[in-house]
Amino acid sequence: MKRILTYLIVQFVLLSFPGPASGQDVLMREGIRGTVVMARIVDGDTIPVIDLAPVAFFAPRIFKNRADENRYRRLVHNVRRVYPYAKLAGIKFEEYNELLLELPTENQRKRAMKQAEMELRAQFEDELKRLTFSQGLILIKLVDRETSHTSYDVVREFRGMVSAVFWQGLGRLFGFNLRTEYDPEGEDKLIEEIVQMIEAGVL
Repeated sequence: MKRILTYLIVQFVLLSFPGPASGQDVLMREGIRGTVVMARIVDGDTIPVIDLAPVAFFAPRIFKNRADENRYRRLVHNVRRVYPYAKLAGIKFEEYNELLLELPTENQRKRAMKQAEMELRAQFEDELKRLTFSQGLILIKLVDRETSHTSYDVVREFRGMVSAVFWQGLGRLFGFNLRTEYDPEGEDKLIEEIVQMIEAGVL
């Protein structure tokens, strides 16, 4: 209760500042220990204007029963296990896109992607083989979250349509759909909440 009250007081104080100032009354001032901050003059007073990073609040989860709690804990474990791979996929996706844009011919692009695939296999294949079915499904969704492309689109873009169709067909045999899209507002809302907690350092 004390934490909520503190939060409300801070919000009230922050919201009580007047709206955006005109260009005339905003200036730069030297703050504490030489830090330069924006300041504005209000009724002759110089008030520092500091943008704060957004703060996420997560309510304690209340479970209906022990089975519900265990399902949630498993989901947290699975998301924590695959999230680093999804983040890495987003980074690598950007790197490879930039690399491919620099290469002038299709043959050079194919060679570069083959080399990249060999490096990724050497580095991650053993670890990814140890993922469970549930972790694989979550990884497919998180790859979409991090790259804004489904896993199918990523494979098609870098390996071609034939490879994408092959891996989609193979995935379907084992219950995976590489075209699965991430839905943070619907089906994947709980996964999104867990990812935000990981990013905020709460988990």
